[in-house]
Amino acid sequence: MLRFIEEDFRVLRGPFESGRQTPGNLGFTLIISIFLQAMLYALEYFMAADSTIFPYKDNILQVHFWLTVVLVILSIIYAIPAVYKRSGKMQYLVTIIVTQNMSSIPFLIMALFLVGKEGEGMIATEGSLLRFTFIILLIGLLIFIFTFIRFNTLLRKGHYRKGSKKDELRGRFENTSYVPAAIIVGLGIVFIIQYIVRSTSIDDINMIVLIVGGITAFFVMLFILPEQLVILYCKFRFKSFNFNERGYLNK
Repeated sequence: MLRFIEEDFRVLRGPFESGRQTPGNLGFTLIISIFLQAMLYALEYFMAADSTIFPYKDNILQVHFWLTVVLVILSIIYAIPAVYKRSGKMQYLVTIIVTQNMSSIPFLIMALFLVGKEGEGMIATEGSLLRFTFIILLIGLLIFIFTFIRFNTLLRKGHYRKGSKKDELRGRFENTSYVPAAIIVGLGIVFIIQYIVRSTSIDDINMIVLIVGGITAFFVMLFILPEQLVILYCKFRFKSFNFNERGYLNK
């Protein structure tokens, strides 16, 4: 990343220039996230965790509880104007983690707990559920790696320079560059459905949709994460990605 110059990331300033991701708007998002994080944890604890044989369930719930508590406290702190005006970089970092805790982590946990629901005809064991979880996490890691490589390639091609033209060749490249990640996601969904059919007693289509949807949400957020991390990197490296204490984006 150090070989890139500021101009290579210029398009990524768009959310800041448009006002969508000003410190004030991010602060408002953090306030809303307090209630959403609490609600999602409640669903995870009182609904998905009930009657599941998923191993280390209590440990997972405890770790996620304290993670949520810490993030709620940080959300309150970095929603205060006097704080985020002096620490915009940390506010953006907290926002990234909170976003993952609202849109990814709880849905993954709930999906895994639902897969391990006890029922008549249940074949899955704690060992097979752990292997299933490991494969899901491995697929997620591959999605993240492919997406990060794609992002790096687009940066080198100048796709994020100010005023760059997306001619036919670039358009073709950008479309096909999604293929590896899309294939991995597709294979992951097929694997999930096969595991549910073969190893669990779940025959409710709504339950299957909830499980597949929850894990897919986890995959999608990993697809978004590289861009969020690159923007965070830009905020630490370039002054022009930050706002001054009066609320104006630095030139």
